[in-house]
Amino acid sequence: MEDRIEKTVDLKAPIERVWQALSDHREFGEWFQVALERSFLVGEKTEGNITYPGYEHMRLEALIKTMDINKLLACTWCPVSDDEGYAPLGDIETLVEFKLESIHGGTRLKIIESGFTAIPDEKRRLAALETNSGGWEMQTENIKTHVET
Repeated sequence: MEDRIEKTVDLKAPIERVWQALSDHREFGEWFQVALERSFLVGEKTEGNITYPGYEHMRLEALIKTMDINKLLACTWCPVSDDEGYAPLGDIETLVEFKLESIHGGTRLKIIESGFTAIPDEKRRLAALETNSGGWEMQTENIKTHVET
């Protein structure tokens, strides 16, 4: 059973620039398309409205788990929205990790979302994997554009 999504993108930007785009809640919101209301602090939640056209009615809520400067930002969040008629999943969350590595000419960013096996219904689990996989494809392009311009 598939439990994780992994996306990797090489960015032509210094690791400090990529870290800033990940760890500052306002800048994160610019490329991720969410208006977060609170700073990222380990052990605390941040939340805000999605700003992506057509999804403005939805909110994102994330609990910051780890902030290791220039290396790792990790949070948990609910992996399935109710935009397809599904009720929210309550306490079911996945772990999202943004891992940074210096490479020649920039930074390698690996995004890993794991924990989908916690979704008991197979149809919902597969939908979450498919939707979030496509979402991460888009977000890797968004952060690339954001930090390289």
